[in-house]
Amino acid sequence: MKRSYIGLALGALVAVGAALSLPSCGHDQRLVSIALDPSGGYNFEGYKAQGTFTAIGTFIHPPQTKDVTNEVVWAIDIANFGTITQSGTITYLRTDGCGSGDVTATASPGGSLPTSGSVVIGTAPVKGANDGTSSCGGGGNTSTLTVQVEGGNGSVASNPEGISCPGSCIATFNVGNSVLLTASLGSRSSSVLWAGCTTQSGKQCSITIPTSGATVTATFQ
Repeated sequence: MKRSYIGLALGALVAVGAALSLPSCGHDQRLVSIALDPSGGYNFEGYKAQGTFTAIGTFIHPPQTKDVTNEVVWAIDIANFGTITQSGTITYLRTDGCGSGDVTATASPGGSLPTSGSVVIGTAPVKGANDGTSSCGGGGNTSTLTVQVEGGNGSVASNPEGISCPGSCIATFNVGNSVLLTASLGSRSSSVLWAGCTTQSGKQCSITIPTSGATVTATFQ
């Protein structure tokens, strides 16, 4: 009987040792693709509409599918179409209701996502359309806004998006639209002076886009 117990004990030790020696892939998880839902995107029929995408990631080592909406980096490829947040919510901001044609929303790996060299970036189209309140299209309906940054240091961004200066200091907007410019003071600036605004208050400048185009100057002091 003692020999049988010894044999059973040795067998158990061998089984435990074999289990411990198995390779573990739990620490080597990799993201291999991102799928967006809805994959067909959104068709915005009116202005200031919203829709929210969900990003689903497929992983290997071990295989797993899970929601990575708040872990990916979101972007849209036409800035003045609207905005998209880091939670996948896209907002159509054309205040005149005019469309911009097809726009692509993308979700790419970012942050702490364990990626490999062959990650597929998720894409989904979104589209703005005329809501019937104004005429759209045609070269005569758009005009250029130019922002000049002078003086100390700082930056200017627009709403609707398009201006992010220094960097992107020229953008095209629909004639008659109101564009809000907001200044951010740099470390060597304490205030900003505006020129060329329709109205202004502190760090903000509002301008109604004229047919002939417009230039706004932000002088940081």
